[in-house]
Amino acid sequence: MVESLIEVEVVYAAVDRQVLLKLAVPAGSTLLATLLRSGIGAQFPELDLMNCTLGIFGKVVTDPGSRVVQAGDRIEVYRPLLADPKEVRRLRAAKAAQAKARDQ
Repeated sequence: MVESLIEVEVVYAAVDRQVLLKLAVPAGSTLLATLLRSGIGAQFPELDLMNCTLGIFGKVVTDPGSRVVQAGDRIEVYRPLLADPKEVRRLRAAKAAQAKARDQ
């Protein structure tokens, strides 16, 4: 019996380059199995594929080992944040307030 295949995309944006891979995987494949099958780990050996944060179309998937991919899904591999965006905004606002107080 022929196994039916579905097409999905795997994307990752490193600091210096971006990759979008299109591949066909067996229907019923999990997100994690699809990621490992994509070969993206060979292109980015610094990625810890078993522990990195993954999402589909901008929505984080909490259990990639059990989430089954659908035809047309775009699997996104997220880099860890270097700084908390809220903290960065808070520091920027404090710096602007200090500059404004000096100018008065």
